[in-house]
Amino acid sequence: MSDHAGMFDHAEPAPRRGMPDFVHVPHPWLHERARKGPVKTGDERIGFNGRLGARITAVVGTMWVAYIFCLLALISLPGAVSSGDTVVIVAWIAQTFLQLVLLPIIIVGQNVQSAAADKRAEQTYKDAEAILHECLQLQAHLQQQDGILEHIISAAGGTGNEESAPA
Repeated sequence: MSDHAGMFDHAEPAPRRGMPDFVHVPHPWLHERARKGPVKTGDERIGFNGRLGARITAVVGTMWVAYIFCLLALISLPGAVSSGDTVVIVAWIAQTFLQLVLLPIIIVGQNVQSAAADKRAEQTYKDAEAILHECLQLQAHLQQQDGILEHIISAAGGTGNEESAPA
């Protein structure tokens, strides 16, 4: 939970004679947001199939698997080349080499992009927390000023709701 969540609970309006009191009502999402935190890629893995798919992706999506698949594809290269058939060679390149080797490399790239997206989400969340904290500080400062202004108006003998004369 954020360090400023308690500020929601004790924002009191400054007393103002003759003026309607301002009552701060925090948006309901603020409490929920502080409780949940930023959404991460790992939050989307739900149920057995999601966990299994994530585990397989984690294993297959490594450069070591790409190297192994490359060696596996190269085992059949001599047979494709020795056939002398252009269609067989092109099929080997497209169906064997590219598919076997590119699959884990693409997954590695997606994992890198996912980690970067999680970092951006975390940073955006922290930025929103900081902005919220600053807004709450401004609100508290304005409420303090309201109290001081009321005190000054009261000390001057005013009621706080007189119309100011045009200059």
